[in-house]
Amino acid sequence: MVDPGHFERYAAVYADARPPYPAALWEELRRAGYLTPGHRVLELGAGTGQATGPLLAAGLAVTAVEPGPWLAERLRATHPAASVVVARAEDVDLGEAQYDLAVAATSVHWLDLDVVLPAVHRALAPGGTFLVWRNVFGDRTVPTPFRARVAEVVARRTRPPRPGPDAEDAVQSVAALTRSGLFRADPVRTFRWSVDLDADQVWRLFTTFSDWTPDEVDAVALAVRDLGGVVTEHYLSWLVELHPC
Repeated sequence: MVDPGHFERYAAVYADARPPYPAALWEELRRAGYLTPGHRVLELGAGTGQATGPLLAAGLAVTAVEPGPWLAERLRATHPAASVVVARAEDVDLGEAQYDLAVAATSVHWLDLDVVLPAVHRALAPGGTFLVWRNVFGDRTVPTPFRARVAEVVARRTRPPRPGPDAEDAVQSVAALTRSGLFRADPVRTFRWSVDLDADQVWRLFTTFSDWTPDEVDAVALAVRDLGGVVTEHYLSWLVELHPC
C-alpha cells in the first residue's frame, strides 16, 4: 500500500532528481510492439511522469493513477495529455477490458497486490499485458568506492528493513506478481547503464528514496565530495512482461 507522504514532501525535486529509464528499455518495448500509437495504457503509481512522458510521446493514450496530490499536480502540468486520477490504485474502479496495457514503473512494491492484481486482470482487454519495470540504483555486480561508502551508511542502520520481498530483486518481484495464478511472466530482461553524478545530484536523488534519512543523505553527498566531486554510478533496470492466464 502506498504511503505518499515522503514523496509528497519532495515532490519539487523528484521530477529532475530521478534519472530517466534507459533508452534500451524503451527500445525493447518498441521492438516488442507495446508502444503502439492509440493503445490505451493504465499507469499505476505514475509519480511525476518519468514513464508517462515517453508513453505519451509514443502515441499512447495514458490514464495515470497517482495517490500524491502534489506529485499529480506536477504530472498534470508536465504531461497535460495524460488523464490523471489522484487516488490509490487500490481505491480506483479500473473497469473491465478497458486497457491494452498496464504499467507499473518503479512502483509495484507500493501496491497491495492482493487488491491490484485482480483489478488489473479485469481491466486489461483481451491480449493485454501488464508491464512491470524498475530502476535499481546501484548495480551490485559493479563495486565502486562510492558504493562501498553507501554500504557503510546502510550498515550503521538500527531500524528494521522494509517488510516484504526485496523490491529491487526481480526474482522475488516476479514470484509475488505470479503467485495468485492470474498472470504468467515472460523471462526478465535486464538493462545495465551508468550515469555521472556530482554531490548535489546525489543528494537530490537519495533524498527521493523513502527509506533514507536526511543524515544518511548528507553522508553519501559528503562521500561524493571526498571522492573527487563526481562519481560514476552503475545502475540496472529490469523488465517483466505479465500476461493474463
